[in-house]
Amino acid sequence: MTKLAKELTLYGLIMVAIGSCIGSGIFVTPSQIAGLIPASALILLVWALGGLTALTGALTFGELGSLFPKAGGIYVFLKEAYGGWLGFLYGWAYLVIITSGSIAVLSLAFTHYLSFFIPMDNTWKMICSIITISLLTSINVFRAKFGEIFSNIFTGLKILGICLVIAVGFIFGEMDLSFTGISLQAPSGAGISAFGVALTGVLFSYGGWQHASFLAGETRNPSRNVPVAMITGAAIVTLIYLLVNVSYMLLLPVEKIVTSQKVAAEAVTTVLPFGGMLVAGLIAVSTFGTIGIYTLSTPRIYYAMAKDGLFFKGISKVHPRFKTPVNAILIQSVWSVILLIFWGTLENLITYTVSVEWIFFTLAAAGIFIFRRKMKNADRPYKTFGYPVTPLIFILINIWFVINITVNKPLHMAVGIGFLLLGIPVYLHFKRRKFQDTINAGPG
Repeated sequence: MTKLAKELTLYGLIMVAIGSCIGSGIFVTPSQIAGLIPASALILLVWALGGLTALTGALTFGELGSLFPKAGGIYVFLKEAYGGWLGFLYGWAYLVIITSGSIAVLSLAFTHYLSFFIPMDNTWKMICSIITISLLTSINVFRAKFGEIFSNIFTGLKILGICLVIAVGFIFGEMDLSFTGISLQAPSGAGISAFGVALTGVLFSYGGWQHASFLAGETRNPSRNVPVAMITGAAIVTLIYLLVNVSYMLLLPVEKIVTSQKVAAEAVTTVLPFGGMLVAGLIAVSTFGTIGIYTLSTPRIYYAMAKDGLFFKGISKVHPRFKTPVNAILIQSVWSVILLIFWGTLENLITYTVSVEWIFFTLAAAGIFIFRRKMKNADRPYKTFGYPVTPLIFILINIWFVINITVNKPLHMAVGIGFLLLGIPVYLHFKRRKFQDTINAGPG
């Protein structure tokens, strides 16, 4: 059987971790965060807490990645800790809604901002979105190395663009706009609940560093490089997000950020007349790059599921020449186009389902305690720094986060969990088929 080619480097994996996090969120989410907690100190505190969550998560998953350096990442961690059913539900959610839906969303965002430079009506935006998904699918089918090169280029461009926004704020901004009389008390008296809701948007913006673990099966020295990539990626994204938020507040007062619909563009435009076009181009580059990374990384989950007999057998096919999981990539892209076409009716479903992703993160992180007990003598090239405090911090923040969503947005959590439950009969079907295949194969 043809195997996946191990050709991805540490640098490429770090760019995947960074590029998966930075999409369009950091350019629009800050105004939503400021609306909930309109005080500069609180805004930076919630972004710092998001960074702490990402870092403790990356440190925790780093050990799991070194223990199970296989394609699929978190799917593998969940399967090994709790059984195939939970790993399947994780992959089910990613394929049917979370990643495929994100690709649909990002392709629409890309064409929207591209239309600032190339005027398009809605029909042409849809056509351009489909062409975008098809083009990036082709790149990732031909070789994982091509996907890595693409990720390196576009993640590098988005980092340079964001550094320009940061530089504009630090060079031309004014401290008096947002940092006079700094207080942890928001003018509106926003409490812990509002802070928790604000954390929702922040954590969604930080989500993505775990994509490096999906590619372990094609990475050189994965036991070392996967942990290093996730930790380095999470640290760099945390620094970038804190600095860019400071930059926004040096260019605009918090009160202006609260009412802004395009905070990045309005902030840069205060100094550069062409700031709006600059930011539109930056968001276009950023979203385009993230689509490419999602097309590279997440199909490895479905490939791993199929290899384990928990999904269609053909999904585990590796292209004999290109050494990529071609069918896994194609099924995600085709489904993304279908979601794109029906986007108007599926927008809320995608938002709801993403909320349950953090339940999987919490359970995967808790797996470290299971493996420390059951696999005491296993080879661990990397061990979690600060164990057991580090994973406990990640788990406790996640539990608070999930409870807060359940209390403040019960419909989001209910719909998300209900959707996951739909995957159980699908899992049972594949599990039953796998059992039957084992019986038919006989003792030999």
